[in-house]
Amino acid sequence: MAVVAVAMVGVGLGVAAAADGAVPTVNCPGVKINVAVPASAQAEITRNLQLLNTQIQEANARIVSTQGQGGANFIQNAILGPLKDKRFATINRMETAIGRTAAKPNLNAEGLSTCGLNANGGASAAQPTAVPTAAAGDNAGGGNTGGGNTGGDNGGNAAAGVPTVNCPAVNIGVAVPAQAKAEVERNLALLNTQIQEANARIVSTQGQGGANFIQNAILGPLEDKRFATINRIETAIGRNAAKPNLNAEGLSPCSLNQNGGNSAAQPTAVATAGPGNAGGDNGGNAAAGVPTVNCPAVNIGVAIPAQAAAEVARNLELLQTQINEANARIVSTQGQGGANFIQNAILGPLQGKRFSAINRIETAIGRNAAKPNLNAEGLSPCTLNE
Repeated sequence: MAVVAVAMVGVGLGVAAAADGAVPTVNCPGVKINVAVPASAQAEITRNLQLLNTQIQEANARIVSTQGQGGANFIQNAILGPLKDKRFATINRMETAIGRTAAKPNLNAEGLSTCGLNANGGASAAQPTAVPTAAAGDNAGGGNTGGGNTGGDNGGNAAAGVPTVNCPAVNIGVAVPAQAKAEVERNLALLNTQIQEANARIVSTQGQGGANFIQNAILGPLEDKRFATINRIETAIGRNAAKPNLNAEGLSPCSLNQNGGNSAAQPTAVATAGPGNAGGDNGGNAAAGVPTVNCPAVNIGVAIPAQAAAEVARNLELLQTQINEANARIVSTQGQGGANFIQNAILGPLQGKRFSAINRIETAIGRNAAKPNLNAEGLSPCTLNE
């Protein structure tokens, strides 16, 4: 695999220093991709490299908007600390993206996540955004291209004797509410994508590790991904109907076709529930006498910066989604637990979710304006319309 170094982009980033030169700016080490990036990962790598620059810009804007707040360690604790976590996650995502179809690189996420300050201001150095692309033939031999996955299978490995993944089928044995159909189909398709990625990784890592390499480095992570995906399908259905048990634990582990061959495709067709399922009403419960959730309104009493509008709107919608999900769960769990079941199993978790969503709204506004106090603690608890 050809190795190409990334050239630093000589462009400044972020908020210019105030006239008195006293407003610091963020100073982050450059994250260089010093390996050839498979074509299949190039778009994801480019997106995450750009995100590193966006994170710096947001941190610089927050330094400006919070001048005079907190004590001596405010910038370190409230801005550089969270920035470090974001960078670590972003660099890790790039390593993972490359590692799906080539050897997973070590981009030094731990060492490059920490940023310092240009104490006297000035433009922050831009992160590199150029991506070195793998030469033709470098990317796992092209084993998953050319329409190989359209014939009702997930593709075999071209090399004779190279094992392929063998996963049990996840069958949706219940009618899927119309509101959940797109999400369920998306996750069913993802189950196939996960198998394809695992097969490509088996090819690209031949000869690496010991006897248990495939089990530990490929089948183990695949099991975790499948478990999460099947759980998401159950949750999506459960928002508007009784939540099914699709046996996530039993269907997550995959084995190997030791002598190769095509991996069986996962089912992608779903049976849609007819009109009237869940009553078409996300706010209340159709059954008479079934309690519904009663939550206080969260009113944004301050002007929202344009940069925060989308995130605030998303979280306000999420507050309504959380209520809808709680109402659906009340219906689907009737008769379960004791007298305190709804309080402990539904209203308690709902309170935690609402607190987090309201906090995120405050934080989003606070990145580019004074951070408001929306009374997250007071507005999080919900009661019941008995």
